Amino acid sequence: MAPMTSTPPPSSLDPEIAARLKRSADGLVPAIAQQYDTGEVLMLGWMDDEALHRTLTTGRCTYWSRSRQEYWVKGDTSGHFQWVKSVALDCDADTVLVKVDQVGAACHTGARTCFDADVLVKDGAGSGAASTDQ
Repeated sequence: MAPMTSTPPPSSLDPEIAARLKRSADGLVPAIAQQYDTGEVLMLGWMDDEALHRTLTTGRCTYWSRSRQEYWVKGDTSGHFQWVKSVALDCDADTVLVKVDQVGAACHTGARTCFDADVLVKDGAGSGAASTDQ
């Protein structure tokens, strides 16, 4: 059997988009999923060029699983789908924002969002909050 390589599979991503992307050393960009109508931040996943291409063309979020080393379409196994409403790059082209209509939980724990269980500061209160006093 041939050894596994870390070379990403060929992608059909528009070359103009691919040329703009600033990827990590492993060829990935972070992808933030946000509920399109409420602004609620749901989760962070990772996309390579092919995952982004699939997200742009299928209307469903496709991510690259770093732990499983395979693509996964949100909802295929859980039934908690992410229907794509819009996709944007940030100003540096190193992060993707996918506005979605989330059906069910976004988090693998079954929670609506990945960011509600471990709140470090709430309402600006806390020793780490920036002060406006001079």
